[in-house]
Amino acid sequence: MPRTLETLHEVSGPWSLRTSRQFWEGFAPAALPAGGPDDVVQSVFLCDTDWQRVDATVTQQGGSARIAVTGSGDLAAATEQVRRFLSLDIDAAAWPEVALRDPVIAEAQERFPGLRPCGFYSPYEAAVWAVLSQRMQMGQAATLKATLQSHYGDDGAFPAPEVLRRIEVDLPGRKLEYLHAVAEAAIDSRLGGARLRSLPSDDALREVRQITGLGPFAAELVLIRGANSPDVLPENEARLDAEIAERYGTLRPRAEIADGWRPFRSWAAVNLRGLRELRLSR
Repeated sequence: MPRTLETLHEVSGPWSLRTSRQFWEGFAPAALPAGGPDDVVQSVFLCDTDWQRVDATVTQQGGSARIAVTGSGDLAAATEQVRRFLSLDIDAAAWPEVALRDPVIAEAQERFPGLRPCGFYSPYEAAVWAVLSQRMQMGQAATLKATLQSHYGDDGAFPAPEVLRRIEVDLPGRKLEYLHAVAEAAIDSRLGGARLRSLPSDDALREVRQITGLGPFAAELVLIRGANSPDVLPENEARLDAEIAERYGTLRPRAEIADGWRPFRSWAAVNLRGLRELRLSR
């Protein structure tokens, strides 16, 4: 029988659920459905410890997050996963200090007040997206993912790894082989969000790259937007490189620029991509 667990969590540092929700709605690979109150996040996902379906509702009460999860599995683990994919488990008290050191990040924090990066529910779903989007336009990949979720998922949640491993459908290239490899890795607990977050980033990236079909870009996506690691500098993202060149010029090495973002290099990269979207949409 489904049960509900409701908990209240203090969030350290700036946070706006409304800003995070608006940003997430524009994240095409795993966009939150538009509509509904701006101050509530409702989602359906698979808990990556037992692969049980979870319904979650998150609201903000001052500097705290009220999280209600409903399901038949490990609800404590599901709650921690919600905190992880909304970056609520990160102590961000020092995030405003990055803005004091870097006027570009100061602009981003002003444009996106209280933004905490969010994206995929788990490294598993990030890895699936990395496979589906290889050599395919984002819109096509999103349609393909939605089709798999509709046909094989659990009432709004993406198919569990055991289900994905058994799927036999006609997909371009070696995508089906790679999806099966991702499913095997998830079943073997190699794509657990808490585990990947706990490893040194180089070790985590190396482990993810050992999964058939996942290269350097995919590994960074899995760690940064799947496990939501806060301090990993993407090395294989052309759009980020272009925005760094636009904002900072080309005289300083990107690693030197990014040193001023520590310990929030992932957050800074997400904010820079947000600034890029604003600039290109004008």
